[in-house]
Amino acid sequence: MDKKDLFDALDDFSQTLLVTLAEVEAVKKNLKNVVEENIALHLENDKLRERLGEVEKEAPTKTKKNRDNLRKLYYDGFHVCTDFYGQRRENDAECMFCDELLFRE
Repeated sequence: MDKKDLFDALDDFSQTLLVTLAEVEAVKKNLKNVVEENIALHLENDKLRERLGEVEKEAPTKTKKNRDNLRKLYYDGFHVCTDFYGQRRENDAECMFCDELLFRE
């Protein structure tokens, strides 16, 4: 290998290193953005969990009242499930979808 070939090989290696460095910088920038977004999402998630805790404290009484209203509709002969909501039950037949909705814990 003569000096020119050696110089060309070194120059190619140098160019490859510069391209690789640019790619590493791009990955670093993307990682920084992902980390910032992750932190923001964690903060938002914490706030939402806190809010959910507040709402869940209020929810049991509302849920019971809503479920009682659905039971009343069901016993009056109407579907309360999402598939047939508002349709009259034929011969007041049991609907497993309605039962699951009304009696789940």
